[in-house]
Amino acid sequence: MANKLINQMGLPKSIANIFTARNIITAKDALSHTEFELMELLDVGKEEVTSAMAHVSEVVCPPCQTALLLLEQRVRNETLAGHLPTRLKGLDDALCGGIPFGVLTELVGPAGIGKTQFCLKLSLLASLPASCGGLDGRVIYIDIESKFRSKRLIEIGINSFPEIFHKKGMAQEMAGRILILRPTSLSEFAESLYQIKVSLLQQQVKLLIIDSMAALVLGSLAEFSRIPVVLTNQVRSQSGDESRIYSFQAQSRSIIKDNPATYDSHLVAALGINWAHAVTIRLVLEARSGQRFIKLAKSPISPPLAFPFKITSSGVILLDDDGIEMKGPEINTIQCQVEVLTCLFSSVMKNMRAKILCLISKG
Repeated sequence: MANKLINQMGLPKSIANIFTARNIITAKDALSHTEFELMELLDVGKEEVTSAMAHVSEVVCPPCQTALLLLEQRVRNETLAGHLPTRLKGLDDALCGGIPFGVLTELVGPAGIGKTQFCLKLSLLASLPASCGGLDGRVIYIDIESKFRSKRLIEIGINSFPEIFHKKGMAQEMAGRILILRPTSLSEFAESLYQIKVSLLQQQVKLLIIDSMAALVLGSLAEFSRIPVVLTNQVRSQSGDESRIYSFQAQSRSIIKDNPATYDSHLVAALGINWAHAVTIRLVLEARSGQRFIKLAKSPISPPLAFPFKITSSGVILLDDDGIEMKGPEINTIQCQVEVLTCLFSSVMKNMRAKILCLISKG
């Protein structure tokens, strides 16, 4: 609203023309000056400036709303709201139904933890017929890193929904509802945003997945389309100083010392703290103590919860629907546990290489 043009605000034409002549084009331009500065710039009286600025402020500032009015608006828009159930009961209960429409939901976790598996299952759920609990729609799957595998998608479908996928031609039909895009650059993706918006309206698209790229411009797509938008975000190593900056902090070195059988990588979500504020829901996938967890780290409707899970032929399944409520910084840590065997293997290989070099030098 701050960029709304002065000559489109219903001001008297005489004063609007003066604003334009002085190169004050938008509401932001006008509101950046005090009334006395505008009196000098426009060469008009205080009464005219005060009246004009009051009108501009009223146009660009949203009106005050009561909690009751917001609730009534929510009820009126209920038909546009909704959730995509994940079929992970504990997580769906915590999210009051599943992945919500119209907001950004982010999956954060290290490579191999199960982010793409989660996205594949969501793709199937969105494309399933409504009679089977799906959204009966199409899916746009933006596959940045070429991780999408049709064979794995069909495998998850056959094991999760055998009554559908064993019917002749149904596997092909379900897979055909998922449109895969593989932009090769950020500029190519940006150029395709308009086509994506058109597809959201014309092709009954019910889910948008970006695996894995997080671009701030996508927030407008979520509100524009009123469908679930799910993005995966990578992790990166953090420096010691960053532990005071980012909420997704690594475990302290004392934990490694106390538990020498494991090594917990110092990881943070990529894109930093500004991006963390842009998403509405953040799900963290991690591995610790030989177990994988989905942590509901950020949600406006649920306390921080952690759910143990595993990946099977049917995709991601929860081992406990109740969840574990977490407090303090633990909900925001990202662990990627590597068994000590890896370190031992590296040490053995190093010793073997040294012995081989020694034999070569003697020979």
